[in-house]
Amino acid sequence: MQTQAVIDHITGWLKDYHAAAHSKGFVVGVSGGIDSAVVSILAARTGLPTLLLEMPIRQKEDQRERALAHIEDLKQRFPNVKALSVDLTPSFNTFAETVEVDESEYPAKQLALANARSRLRMTTLYYYGQINGFLVTGTGNKVEDFGVGFFTKYGDGGVDISPIGDLLKTQVYELAAELEVIESIQKAQPTDGLWDTDRTDEQQMGATYPELEWAMSVHGWNRPEDFEGRQREVLEIYIRLHQAMQHKINPIPVCEIPLKLLNGS
Repeated sequence: MQTQAVIDHITGWLKDYHAAAHSKGFVVGVSGGIDSAVVSILAARTGLPTLLLEMPIRQKEDQRERALAHIEDLKQRFPNVKALSVDLTPSFNTFAETVEVDESEYPAKQLALANARSRLRMTTLYYYGQINGFLVTGTGNKVEDFGVGFFTKYGDGGVDISPIGDLLKTQVYELAAELEVIESIQKAQPTDGLWDTDRTDEQQMGATYPELEWAMSVHGWNRPEDFEGRQREVLEIYIRLHQAMQHKINPIPVCEIPLKLLNGS
């Protein structure tokens, strides 16, 4: 990959979209992860107003430390960057208490709460985006957004633009090195940070990003039966996740009413 050329291309694309949309800048949620770090730097490189939001919800201390260190680094490097820390923990706690149910009766409760965290952050991003006239800038990569659906529908999937949606996770890491993302973020295990317990992306999906990228490259051309051992297992994982994610990326189904019913004939 021509890393610097890709960086310049995305930066130019962001500037062009900003101009066409008549926006005033960008707002990016910063989590302490590699994707949001890369996207926030790309937005900052445009020279346009860029607002970084740190939005902890019962967050692990190491995740917060990485996010805040990254924000401080960008504020030193780019005069067009501003930042806010918006503690959403009290709001989320109130929500969780209000909708409390018996987990033995509703086993999907914890997953629903994890997704609620992401949706609360989306609401916050759009609030600050609207009052400032900024574009909500997505941080999803190609594997997550179009491969395995590792994002929350109407949560982190709810954005105005997606600068790195055509890049694999390993390519995002290449950009991170070139963009001089702080070392603690480059070395951290990927996690979505939506759970009270430590859960890495690999633990949740059952495969590493390089493994899933391999599966994306062979899916459609090969079947699991064409492989053995770990490769077969990974392709089976990928196919299962890819099939399950379709409702996240396909248009909302609309019930079409026959004209004869609408016309009353």
